[in-house]
Amino acid sequence: MTDERGIALDGVRVSRGERSILAVDDLRLTESRIGLIGANGSGKSTLLRCFNGLVAPDHGRVTVDGLDAAKATRAVRRKVGFVFQDPEAQIVMPTIAEEMDLGLKARKLPAEERRRRGGEALARFGLAGREGDSAHLLSGGEKQRLALASIFALHPDILVMDEPTAMLDLPGKRLFRRLVAPLPQRVVLATHDLDLVRDCERVLVVDQGRVVADDEPDAAIAAYVDLVDAYEAAGRDSAAEAAA
Repeated sequence: MTDERGIALDGVRVSRGERSILAVDDLRLTESRIGLIGANGSGKSTLLRCFNGLVAPDHGRVTVDGLDAAKATRAVRRKVGFVFQDPEAQIVMPTIAEEMDLGLKARKLPAEERRRRGGEALARFGLAGREGDSAHLLSGGEKQRLALASIFALHPDILVMDEPTAMLDLPGKRLFRRLVAPLPQRVVLATHDLDLVRDCERVLVVDQGRVVADDEPDAAIAAYVDLVDAYEAAGRDSAAEAAA
């Protein structure tokens, strides 16, 4: 382990059969707010999953604050909390209280500490006092906030979010944006919501498994729009190219 802060990728390659899914030679992510944008199938989700060991590269190395994600996977997953696009992929317990307690119990925390952390997280994400409610009868926005609260309560250093607003309506997206802005953790998120990435310090454009632009939000968004325009002018799109 080194003292290096941030997520680093060196010569990372991920393939599916003979098809390349991800190819990142040298990437250092140290900012507090980082966004990833790109078409469906561009490789954004694969890139995010490399950050906590959900995807292991075929070649190369991924480190998180100096920890090798392939060799110190458990430590990396304690450090990196992952929020999926569909909260149903995360929510498994019948009630809000049980869902909040699940991950905390796995950390072998005392009951009082679990209640304290769970209550604080629920209050932060607008679900205070609803511990007895069914987790599966919540609205889509409430489920996403519960999923985020359950990860937040684990006190990760980094929150990685894959399309966190994809299933939300406009009010839900705006609320989610307000809730994420003041979080103390470093945040890395992939999204099609261009308003959401405007809050980031740095935005990467991913296309066909490669980072093709890396800039501040407005410039990166402009590069992404130009990329989409170029694909449309050629009568194809990046997702189709990546899947070919």
